[in-house]
Amino acid sequence: MGLVTDEVRARAEKYTGDELCREKTKEFLKEVDMPNGLLPLKDIEEVGYDRETGVVWLKQKKSITHKFEAIGKLVSYGTEVTAVVEVGKIKKLTGVKAKELLIWVTLNELVLEQPASSGKINFRTPTGLSRTFPVSAFVVPEVEKPAPVKEAIAN
Repeated sequence: MGLVTDEVRARAEKYTGDELCREKTKEFLKEVDMPNGLLPLKDIEEVGYDRETGVVWLKQKKSITHKFEAIGKLVSYGTEVTAVVEVGKIKKLTGVKAKELLIWVTLNELVLEQPASSGKINFRTPTGLSRTFPVSAFVVPEVEKPAPVKEAIAN
């Protein structure tokens, strides 16, 4: 993981365990104003975020392929996904590919189009190709966790 040096790891917030890692991934995406469903990973072993440099990494047990139904696109996520994040942008992305026609294309940058009210997100490849999609295709409805119920003490 080229972006994730020992120095970055030492400074970063690190989390382990699938449920906590999924929660933290959504929090990080929300912090940088990106759609919460961009990284639908499973069996996540570790998530790290160095706020100083913006470096984020995610490790999952095995690669997965996810279909974003709203746009009919397949995206493959490797066992390690790394990126540098800032508000409205994920750059230096590694470990993510999208299927275009019959080939898998590496994605290296995701950018919200400005103004943000346009509701569009742009996916870019290292070769300069790009595709734009509605942000709504990558939003997962938030499920409200019920408040803990306190049992009444009977006298």
